[in-house]
Amino acid sequence: MTFVVTENCIKCKYTDCVEVCPVDCFYEGPNFLVIDPDECIDCALCEPECPAEAIFSEDELPEDQKEYIEINADLCRTWPNITEKKDPLPDAADWDGVKGKLKDLAK
Repeated sequence: MTFVVTENCIKCKYTDCVEVCPVDCFYEGPNFLVIDPDECIDCALCEPECPAEAIFSEDELPEDQKEYIEINADLCRTWPNITEKKDPLPDAADWDGVKGKLKDLAK
């Protein structure tokens, strides 16, 4: 089992989760983070750190977010690893909670 970054991270990209990950399994795109499912050890430290509440255990993933399992697995192969906290995107607070952001995912 793994943890999955979901839609609410798009255009927010808070990196509080990265800071607590003991195995550095986060990868960074232009406006989204993903977790490498092969590296995640299911420690659950990242989930409560996400201000946007965008991280879920694969077993507790909302039905409408299931496609993010594959999105995380695919994008972690090409995006660079991120291991230190950075500032969120400038308008992150405006995008937090907005639905239908998959179309805005920059790859």
